[in-house]
Amino acid sequence: MKVILTRDVKDLGKAGDVANVAEGYGRNYLIPRKLAILAVEGAMGNIEKKKKFLEIKGEHLVAEAREIAEKLEDIKVVIKGKAGTGTKLYGSVTAQDVAEALMKQHHISVDKRKIHMTDHIKNTGTFEVPIKLHHDVSANIHVEVISEQE
Repeated sequence: MKVILTRDVKDLGKAGDVANVAEGYGRNYLIPRKLAILAVEGAMGNIEKKKKFLEIKGEHLVAEAREIAEKLEDIKVVIKGKAGTGTKLYGSVTAQDVAEALMKQHHISVDKRKIHMTDHIKNTGTFEVPIKLHHDVSANIHVEVISEQE
């Protein structure tokens, strides 16, 4: 039985793929759970249209991510934090803090989940923070953490 997957199915394929499965598996598991539809002529045409649409949408998202990455390359974000006698902060600077500072200082909205900090910043100083905007587009920004007394 040939089916068209409407969602990604582990060990079978991704959404939009045509898979040849056993009739019981297709009829009793995939189709009732709306994981697949029968592969008939009309459905095949719809899938091709959907694939083209998703491909164009993906290209648009990549172009948008590259545009944002160009803006981010030369940006410096300054974050103030409470510091002790040395350079150690009382708290830490997180990805949420960096995202909020980007929005306030440069009016650029970046989701905090796209900011990939290996660890929270716990000292004052200048740090390079990578931002992954798309799976093949990333940028680095400079984050300067200063004490509130300065």
